[in-house]
Amino acid sequence: MDPDDLENLLAFPREPENENALNRYLNNVRNRNLYLATFAAVLGPLSFGFVLGYSSPAISDLKDVEDPRLVLDKNAASWFGHWKLSLMLCSLPFVLGFVLIISAQNVWMLLVGRLLTGLASGVTSLVVPVYISETSHPRVRGSLGSCVQLMVVTGIVSSYIAGMLMDWRWLAVFCCIPPVLMLIFMFFMPETPRYLINREKTVEAMSALRFLRGPYADHEWEYRQIESSGDDQETSLAFAELRNPAIYKPFLIGILMMVFQQFTGINAIMFYADTIFEEANFKNSRLASVIVGLVQVVFTAIAAMIIDKTGRKVLLLISGVIMAISAAAFAVYFSLTTPVINNKPAFLDSPPTMAPVGPVDHLAWLALASTGLFIAGFSIGWGPIPWLVMSEIFPLRTRGVASGICVVTNWGCAFLVTKEFHDLMLFLTPYGTYGLFAGFCALNVLFTIFWVPETKGKTLEQIEAHFRGSHNAQRFGIQ
Repeated sequence: MDPDDLENLLAFPREPENENALNRYLNNVRNRNLYLATFAAVLGPLSFGFVLGYSSPAISDLKDVEDPRLVLDKNAASWFGHWKLSLMLCSLPFVLGFVLIISAQNVWMLLVGRLLTGLASGVTSLVVPVYISETSHPRVRGSLGSCVQLMVVTGIVSSYIAGMLMDWRWLAVFCCIPPVLMLIFMFFMPETPRYLINREKTVEAMSALRFLRGPYADHEWEYRQIESSGDDQETSLAFAELRNPAIYKPFLIGILMMVFQQFTGINAIMFYADTIFEEANFKNSRLASVIVGLVQVVFTAIAAMIIDKTGRKVLLLISGVIMAISAAAFAVYFSLTTPVINNKPAFLDSPPTMAPVGPVDHLAWLALASTGLFIAGFSIGWGPIPWLVMSEIFPLRTRGVASGICVVTNWGCAFLVTKEFHDLMLFLTPYGTYGLFAGFCALNVLFTIFWVPETKGKTLEQIEAHFRGSHNAQRFGIQ
C-alpha cells in the first residue's frame, strides 16, 4: 500500500468548512511571540539535559579531587549519576541544586544538589510539553513540540563539551545559566489560553491569545473554538469515567508509547556506546560521548524541521524500522564475536558484561555502524514524538494526571530496562538480548500503524473530538 494511501486511511476525516476557517485564521497569525514563549519554556528541557550530562564529566573529576571530603568512591558515584527515579517526587529549582554543587564541601552536598536538580527535571519533563502544545497552533505544534527532546540532547552534549574544558565546579556554574534565564523569561510569558478559558478568565485568555497570535488574527474565533470544546468539561475526573473511550483510549496510547520507547533498548545501546567506540580505536571516552550526543542533536533537529510536513506516523514508522534493523545487526555482531567454550557462550563462565569476549577488532565497524544507525533512528522518531503525542491527545481535564502517569511510566520502564539489562545478557545471551530489542522495535511499527493517530495539522479540539467518536476510532483500528 502506498504511504499516502495509508496516511489517508488512518487520518482524521476532513471537515472542509472547519478546515477553511482554520486556514483563514492561521494565515493571519504571527508567530514571533509564540517562538519566544517556546524558547522560554524549552530552557527547562535544556536544563534537564545539563542535569543528565553533568554527571559524566563531573564524576571523572571528583574521583581525583584533592579534598578527600569530596572524593566520590564507586558507590557514591553511582548515586550521583542515577537519580532518575527522584525526578517524579516534586519540583525544586534547578539553580538551588547547582548552587549546592558549586559550594559543596562534602559528598552529601553534592548528592543533595543532584537530587534537587533531578526533582526539578521531573516536573520540567511533565509541564513543558503540555505548555508548548497548549500555546501552539497546528501548523507549528509538531516542530515546537519536538524542540523539547532537541533541547534535552543539546543540553547533554553541551555538558560533555563543556566538561572537556572546565572542572566540575565551573561546569556547575555553566549549568546554572539556562534555569536562570528560564526563570527570567517565563516571568513575562502568559499562561496557556486553554487553561485560562477552562477557569473562565476571559480577559486573561484574550490577552494571552493576542500575545501568542499577534495583532492581526481573529482572537475571538479561536477563543470560541476552545470554549465550545470545553463547555461540558469539569475540572475533576471521576474514576468511573475511565470507561469512557474519549478518556481511556488516548490514555492507553500515551502509556504504551512510553513503554515501547524504553523497551527499544535505547539505554542499553547508549551504555554500550563507549565500549563500541573504544573497540573502534576511539580511546577518548569523552570524545565518544560528544560524538554520540551530536548524532542525537542532528537527527532530532531534522525531525523537528520536517515533522509538520511528514506527520508523526511516518517518522515513527521510519524510526521503528531503522531501530529494528540496527538492533538485529547488534545481535548478529554478538553472535559472531562471543566465543563458545564447551558448547556455551564464554561469558557465562564469568560475570556478564556488555562487551563481547575475545578479539573483535575486525568487526568493530559493524557495532559502530549499528550504534550510529540506532541512535539516529531513535532520534528522528521514537525519541521526540512520544512526548509530543502525549501533549496532544489527552483531553484538557485529564491532561495533567495522564501526562504525569506517562512520565512516571517512561522513567519506570527506563529504570527497569537498565536494572535488568545485565540479567537479560546472562539469561538470553547478548545476541538474544539485542534480538529481543529488535523484536520490540518491530512491535513499535505495528503499534504505530494500528493505534497511533496522525495528529498533523489538527487542533487539540479536533483531536479530542476524534476520540469521542466511535466511528472515527474504528478507522484508526482502535477498538
